[in-house]
Amino acid sequence: AQESRGLGDVYKRQVLGFAGSVHEHVLGEDKYTFIEDVKNPYSCTILVKGPNSHTINQVKDAVRDGLRAVKNALEDGAIVPGAGAFEIATSRHLHKYAMEKLTGRIKLGVQVLADALLVIPKTLAVNSGLDQIDTLLKLQEEHEKGHHVGLDLHSGEPMDPAVEGIWDNYRVKRQLIQSASVIASQLLLVDEILKAGKSGTGGGGLPGMGQ
Repeated sequence: AQESRGLGDVYKRQVLGFAGSVHEHVLGEDKYTFIEDVKNPYSCTILVKGPNSHTINQVKDAVRDGLRAVKNALEDGAIVPGAGAFEIATSRHLHKYAMEKLTGRIKLGVQVLADALLVIPKTLAVNSGLDQIDTLLKLQEEHEKGHHVGLDLHSGEPMDPAVEGIWDNYRVKRQLIQSASVIASQLLLVDEILKAGKSGTGGGGLPGMGQ
């Protein structure tokens, strides 16, 4: 939109916009003006209706999350298979890497990270009323055969997320892996500080307090 500074500007086509339909519609007790079939639109308005404010807020959150997911996918230029397929494949790769390439304590750390990634498919199974151990074994067996499958929440069987159109944002998985090591390091740091505090007071109590 451009600002019109006088009546002469009204006749300039480059200042005016175009809409195929402009009409007013009453929804409930409110009146809304609908501008439709706009040429070269740069924005739009999504009208959300619901029986109560709670439902409207849920719909708004769903729409916002969906739009952000699409925005992230466009900006990343990449997506990863969903339904737990990425976590199982990554866990399997880390276990193999730890066994073949690593030694000592660092090997244990990588194995723990690999096991932690399996929380995602386990949670999907539990939330669907499935046995998490049996479900996880089925998925892992398929991955051993070279099939990058995820969990079908309805049947409990392995399925191909690419065929079903189930995808996750690349940046979400990237942030998941990056945050895991940072959070683990911070927790270990706090644990060391607590130990140092206890040893410094002699009996584990707070400074200045009687035993």
